[in-house]
Amino acid sequence: MWNDLWAALALMLVLEGIVPFLSPDRVRRLLAAMAAVDDRSMRLSGLLSMLAGVGLLYLVR
Repeated sequence: MWNDLWAALALMLVLEGIVPFLSPDRVRRLLAAMAAVDDRSMRLSGLLSMLAGVGLLYLVR
C-alpha cells in the first residue's frame, strides 16, 4: 500500500511539473489570475477537483 501511495505522489509531482517546465509565462499569468479569485470559488474548485480525483480513482481501482 505504501508503495502505491509513494508512486502516486511521484506521478503527481511529475504531472504538475510539466506545465511550468513547458510554459513558465503561462503559469505565472495563471497564478496571478488565481490570486484574484475569491476564497469561496477557490474552495469550490478544490472540492470539485478532489471529487473528480476520488471518482477517477474509484473507476480505476
